[in-house]
Amino acid sequence: MIKPNPRTLGVFLHDLIMVVMAWELAWFARFNFSMPPASFWEANLKALPFVITIQTLVNWRLGLYKGLWRFASLPDLWNILRAAGVGVIAIILFSFIVTRLDNIPRSILIFYPVFLVIFLSIPRLGYRFWKDHTLSLKSISGAQRVLVVGAGRAGETVTRDLLRDPRYVAVGFVDDNPLLYKRRIQGLPVLGNLENLPGIVKEHAVDSLLIAIPSASKEQIKRIVSICEETGKPFQMLPRFSGDISNLDNWGLENVRNVSIDDLLGRDKVELDWAVIKQGIKGKKILVTGGGGSIGSELCRQIARLDPAAIMIFEQGEFNLYTIDRSLKADFPELVLESRLGDVHDMVAVDAAFRHFQPDVVFHAAAYKHVPLLQEQVREALRNNVIGTRVVADAADRYGVEKFVLISTDKAVNPTSVMGASKRVAEMLCEAKNTVSNTRYITVRFGNVLGSAGSVVPLFQQQIKTGGPVTVTHKEMTRFFMTIPEACQLILQAGAMGKGGEIFVLDMGEPVSILYLAEQMIKLSGKRPGIDIKITFTGLRPGEKLSEELFHQEEDLVGTEHKKILLAKQRIQEWQRFERNIEQIETACGVYDEKRALKIILELVPELMHEETEVSEKEVDNGKSADHSNIIIMKRKEEKQ
Repeated sequence: MIKPNPRTLGVFLHDLIMVVMAWELAWFARFNFSMPPASFWEANLKALPFVITIQTLVNWRLGLYKGLWRFASLPDLWNILRAAGVGVIAIILFSFIVTRLDNIPRSILIFYPVFLVIFLSIPRLGYRFWKDHTLSLKSISGAQRVLVVGAGRAGETVTRDLLRDPRYVAVGFVDDNPLLYKRRIQGLPVLGNLENLPGIVKEHAVDSLLIAIPSASKEQIKRIVSICEETGKPFQMLPRFSGDISNLDNWGLENVRNVSIDDLLGRDKVELDWAVIKQGIKGKKILVTGGGGSIGSELCRQIARLDPAAIMIFEQGEFNLYTIDRSLKADFPELVLESRLGDVHDMVAVDAAFRHFQPDVVFHAAAYKHVPLLQEQVREALRNNVIGTRVVADAADRYGVEKFVLISTDKAVNPTSVMGASKRVAEMLCEAKNTVSNTRYITVRFGNVLGSAGSVVPLFQQQIKTGGPVTVTHKEMTRFFMTIPEACQLILQAGAMGKGGEIFVLDMGEPVSILYLAEQMIKLSGKRPGIDIKITFTGLRPGEKLSEELFHQEEDLVGTEHKKILLAKQRIQEWQRFERNIEQIETACGVYDEKRALKIILELVPELMHEETEVSEKEVDNGKSADHSNIIIMKRKEEKQ
């Protein structure tokens, strides 16, 4: 059922009262403001219902209830004159047919339209003058002139707040819907479409812009932001649509925020099967390794909303563990939560945690991930990412865990770094383990996460904050990106879908230029790239690639029931042979023999050897490599000479 607009209803009631007053005043004026004789008064009262009905219909037909008092002007006065004229003619004709105008003095029919015009026009013009005076005072006091981008429901909602707030003067709207052009919403005109925005901003002396299109897609947001940037004016936005339409009514000024890089790079809203996800979590004990990290902590929050029996966070970093523990207890006071310090490669600590907690599902998010740093820390990379995965995976098998979900990375595909190779071995380990265990081992592989610890976004933010320069490794470097909440939600979805042995690849959309990312972040900070903030190119660091891949050429990528999750049909691993390789890596790490560990990694992941690398396994084994940390770029020609 459509609810009546309170503003229109108010105008309707006002005009109805004015019709009654004009009709009655006409009678009193005819009889010199004294009580008319009884026969005339009776005729007056009999005619009144017909006068009200006829005049109301005429007013409605001529659009008196559509006009907004805030912008009352000569066209509105002309409408009132027409309504009064047409109304009195209709009343005369009707009265003549019904009563032959008995006991209705002809002067009444002259006084009535005059009084009606006065009663309908003066309140409208008075309201406009009062509103204009109020806005003038706001302008004089330095109030910001705001143009709203988007004339939909959200734009109307936030404009109500702008009109009430003395800090702002709402100028109007721009919208690409041609049906809205020159229409008025909340008393403000729709001034044109987005392409006209720069001209509209100049013409109306706009100080700032407010983007109020929560349903806009990523591409639409990019276009809107690009046009807003052309105006040279600051701009903010309402949050993008969350899926609950009732939230639109709550989107006021308190919800307005700065545009973030997530808005430009985050993809369109992902539809999830929450019923299936919740079925895999509700009432179960969930263990999250690395639960204090960027992905792990958000994963814990997502899981906490799904009514688990309990959550255990197994985390190496004391402060990270303290932070997520405190946050979860504050947000979910009823949650059964255990927070335990420990390293995933510490077999005793892991076994004690599993024996005590008896988890049903394990999400293995613990990993070292900083590519250049790990190039110099081969043993630590393998010990944490490979041996740690093996220790936790074995514990999951030993204690009868239903499902083990490994969180992997696109850097594991055709790796050119120690970090990528270590994660590829972890993937292979889970594939092989699935063939000999009742536990279902599932891998979820995705690219970079916006805003995660150690990622490029926080680095750029810090560099911009300090005035630059912003450092980009290469003009042509690209990466896949997604937001932390989206990554975690898709991890849960893939985990719920997995039957065991799969490598799920999250659809990351199109790769993003790192140079574009840097330029957009500078612009969003209100600065000009290359002018206010310089951009410098530092060259590829050890282990880095210009672009990332999401699957290996030997993996057939096929769709699943979820359009954002793909399945990489993996190369089957033989557990017994693979287990021996892992034991050899563990032995090499135990005696700090990095050269031996690297040789085994090269056997397991032969694609690690890049075409530019001209070093043999024999050279690595014999220790002839001057710098084994740079697998891609080691053994440059001058080093060989």
